[in-house]
Amino acid sequence: MLRTLALILAGGDSPALSVLTAERTEAAVPFGGKFKIIDFTLSNCVNSGIYNVGVLTQYRPRSLHAHLGVGRPWDLDRAQGGLRLLHPSPTPDGGGWQRGTADAVRYNRDLVEEQAVDAVLMLAGDHIYKMDYTPLLQLHEERDADVTMAVHGVSPHDVRRYGIVSVGSDGRVDSFVEKPRRSLSSLASMGIYVFRKQYLLDLLSKGDEADFGRHLLPKIIGKANAYAYNFQGYWADVGTVQAFYESNMALLAETPALDLYDPEWVIHTTSADRPGVQIGASARVENSLLSDGCQVHGSVVRSVLSPGVYVSPGAIVRDSVIFGDAWIGPDTVVDRCIVDEGVRIGAGAMVGDGEDNTPNHEAPERLNTGLTIIGLRAHIPDGARVGRNVAVRPRTAEEAFGKGKNVDSGSTV
Repeated sequence: MLRTLALILAGGDSPALSVLTAERTEAAVPFGGKFKIIDFTLSNCVNSGIYNVGVLTQYRPRSLHAHLGVGRPWDLDRAQGGLRLLHPSPTPDGGGWQRGTADAVRYNRDLVEEQAVDAVLMLAGDHIYKMDYTPLLQLHEERDADVTMAVHGVSPHDVRRYGIVSVGSDGRVDSFVEKPRRSLSSLASMGIYVFRKQYLLDLLSKGDEADFGRHLLPKIIGKANAYAYNFQGYWADVGTVQAFYESNMALLAETPALDLYDPEWVIHTTSADRPGVQIGASARVENSLLSDGCQVHGSVVRSVLSPGVYVSPGAIVRDSVIFGDAWIGPDTVVDRCIVDEGVRIGAGAMVGDGEDNTPNHEAPERLNTGLTIIGLRAHIPDGARVGRNVAVRPRTAEEAFGKGKNVDSGSTV
């Protein structure tokens, strides 16, 4: 296989995930109970035999850095190659802040030049998928391509969310359009690109394009020797609140499309030292995914719980995604919610309450399907009533809910 340097682009701010990315980059958002989103891309690398990996960070990277450490869970704590965390820093001319994915790689061009590799594999750090990169790299080598991009079929109604690729009968890329309103093609770029090393270095030195998808790729398609690799497996872009929620809920299917229990393709992560799950005598758990350290004394139905979640007696958690160390008080109801880490929901509260589905006033395009999101370490007071399509910002104190403790649907606290 080609000698390869993998660069994971994990520096974006991802505003479409609302309060979930207010204090962290999207790559560090929890997913599927015990994992972080970036775990899937990192695990794909090592499962594909790629141990030379750089992670490019920028926006709110602290929790991501803490999670990655020196790369030990992925066997990337190595003297040769291994994991490198690459983040911006000031330059003598006052630069350093990266304007997009291409600009981030340009900033680290010296690292690419120093690597004794044939190809540079660009990867998004914010997608959920299991993929062996070996066939992609083999196709790139066989076609002697300048760039090879992985593509995946999407619904024609969703083309506006992706970079859309048109491919000829020989597999050559004919066109690349970023987020078109409509398109005859429904092949979406997965944000996975293999570049011939010297071709990439020449591209970055000649121009100042900020982003691969918006600027660089549309410019070179038609001039470069570019091919597409059609990936048929599971792939989800969880860059919106609804997509993130649906991808978590899909794990509860009888035979989920994303198999987290496959011994042939393990998703590695940092595992906290937690005891096993405790289910109390009066608890009820139905069709849910529970992680280590969870203590359930109430009811959990069709929900995904991350490590350390506590569900008090009489509480009901339904159709929800609960991040680590959240505390759900006695006789509380949590319905169709995403609850972030360290949140405390007081006794008798109703979160995701009522039938009013008014879209969120501040972000109607992001919160309009009835989901309520509670931000990192927010405190919901005892007896509060929180409607649907509500966003509670991180670290919101109980006092913010006022005397009535009622939050109408569509509000932001």
